[in-house]
Amino acid sequence: MARARRRRVDPEKSGITVFRALAGIVLPLVGLLAKIEIQGEENLPEEGPYVLAPNHYSEFDPLVVCVALWRLGRAPRFMAKESLFRIPVVGWALRVTGMVPVPRAASSVAAKHTLDTARHLVERGAGITVYPEGTLTRDPDMWPMRGKTGAARLAMAGDIPLIPAAHWGVQEIMPRYGKLRLWPLRKRVTFAFGPALVIDEQAREHPNQTTEQSRVTAQLMDEIAELLAGIRNEPAPATRWNPNDHGQRETGRLEPEN
Repeated sequence: MARARRRRVDPEKSGITVFRALAGIVLPLVGLLAKIEIQGEENLPEEGPYVLAPNHYSEFDPLVVCVALWRLGRAPRFMAKESLFRIPVVGWALRVTGMVPVPRAASSVAAKHTLDTARHLVERGAGITVYPEGTLTRDPDMWPMRGKTGAARLAMAGDIPLIPAAHWGVQEIMPRYGKLRLWPLRKRVTFAFGPALVIDEQAREHPNQTTEQSRVTAQLMDEIAELLAGIRNEPAPATRWNPNDHGQRETGRLEPEN
């Protein structure tokens, strides 16, 4: 397996000093718990904007995303709830490291926010991670569930590469809604970057149509599921889990798993 490339962190310098300080703490700690193997690193742009869309099944997996991106020379940035930016110290750290607030607002405000965010990414050549499921998957076998359109909308609005990604092994460190497992150390985690999604001409010409956003999102979730199937060495379900079909809420915590 090819070793992860090492190069200078992406050209957006805002918050890099803070990132480096945090990396000096986070990387060794995560390295004690996880042995992260990266696949498909050539699919992550070395420079310029991108939207990364990984699966989400553990409260620990954002740290794995951060480490994988940092090892490949890109500063890890996420979409984050707007309320977090109002917390002292936390809000400052989010702002200075370039995290993007997500407003809970009317659709017209949300649409403008999407366009502004896309423009920001393009102008600064920055990448951002968006969890298309919006929360930890409800699928009982932890396959990706039905996605929300946020990642697709952002990529389509700015004609930005939309990169599917999948990882597996984090559940051995922290089960979904479970407690952190410290032992044994250095559990194997595989992280795979897929090729940028091919968004067809019809979707590119109608980036604001909800039908096109939903179609691209369904395509994205299928790609993530196929990436995960390759890591898990087992076939993915033919369709994505829909919480509404199973009487589940799409947000909030489920009962912890033992």
